[in-house]
Amino acid sequence: MKLGCIGDDFTGSSDLGNTLAKAGMRTVQYCGLPGRAAAPDVEAGVVSLKTRTMPADEAVRQSLEALDWLRDQGCQQFFFKYCSTFDSTSKGNIGPVAEALSDALGAGPVIFCPAFPATGRSVYQGYLFVNDRLLNESGMENHPLTPMRDADLRRVLASQTQKPVGHVGIGDVLAGHDAIRNALSREFEAGRPFIVVDAITDEHLVDIGRAAADLSLVTGGSGIALGLPENFGCRPALQGRLEGFEPVASRAVALAGSVSRATRGQVDAHRQAGQPLFEIVAADVIENRINAKLLTDWLLQQDGVPLAYSSTNPETVAENQRRFGRDEVAHAIEQLFAETARLVSERGVEIIISAGGETSGAIVSALRVEAFEIGPEIDPGVPALQVVGAPLRLALKSGNFGGADFFSKAARILGATL
Repeated sequence: MKLGCIGDDFTGSSDLGNTLAKAGMRTVQYCGLPGRAAAPDVEAGVVSLKTRTMPADEAVRQSLEALDWLRDQGCQQFFFKYCSTFDSTSKGNIGPVAEALSDALGAGPVIFCPAFPATGRSVYQGYLFVNDRLLNESGMENHPLTPMRDADLRRVLASQTQKPVGHVGIGDVLAGHDAIRNALSREFEAGRPFIVVDAITDEHLVDIGRAAADLSLVTGGSGIALGLPENFGCRPALQGRLEGFEPVASRAVALAGSVSRATRGQVDAHRQAGQPLFEIVAADVIENRINAKLLTDWLLQQDGVPLAYSSTNPETVAENQRRFGRDEVAHAIEQLFAETARLVSERGVEIIISAGGETSGAIVSALRVEAFEIGPEIDPGVPALQVVGAPLRLALKSGNFGGADFFSKAARILGATL
């Protein structure tokens, strides 16, 4: 294995796997810490963890265990993948995990770049934008678990780490990879080892990746991985990808726990297309008026691509959190979706579409998936996934990703009989 990656959630890890596979690396996504060595032909391994919202010390422990496994596979470089909206709890976990990985590797300069232009994320003068809005005006300020109320990545990162934070601005980035490499060295020598790097286009990300060729640790969203495979002699090709999925004799079901604007729009579009929808109300789950068996029965009685969703507006989410408690609401809905995914799989469903990072992590854990092969891209940042060793296909969508018709499009690309 050449490149070892650690993702802080399952959807982001599949996003990273998609980027690396398209760039020509034979890539496998592992669900949790693998219990055995990687196959010898794997060039990039992505260890998916569910650490984004857990206590920082536990996130650090799990990430270091993943690092140890990846080092045992012979990796030459390591990548810490977090969301392109840089979101974590107020106490981390991006800073603490990156600090622990950096110390373990004895790393020099460490890049921080969550930019992903294909989905509207860019970093300019150290500030993170979502399309034409600052991060804290993009809807992420209302995230139920990781609200982001500051777009200045330098300030956010500095609040989470003891290491001084530097910046490589757009001027150096526009000058190309040699200028970026020199700027990284300049910041490091000035005592600022954690370095936020601007990026507005894919070309910028490729140059940043080239500049990172000799760095032991790189961090960011999946976009920065565009330039890493070339450092290992890989070129865009069919290598490591399942270019098409044959139809399977299975229906598809969709489960959406994200409350992002994009997912809410996709739910509305699915409704307008005449597809069956079941709204999950938090009070009904917590007070036991709905359970996984009832939801499974409903899903299997529907035609088309049935969608069960808890996606709602920020005001309703806030009211539920006040009434029942933030963690209690999140846990109850995650467990409902996880148990439903397990039940529909047991009853023969081989295609499951999931929206939301926490929801997807719970579903993958409930299905006891060990690893995924990366398949064709559904939408930017969202690949089709084939479970290794089982007739099960998934799409794991970060809340803000995907086009309006995502659920139907995902079912079609995953090979569902519609």
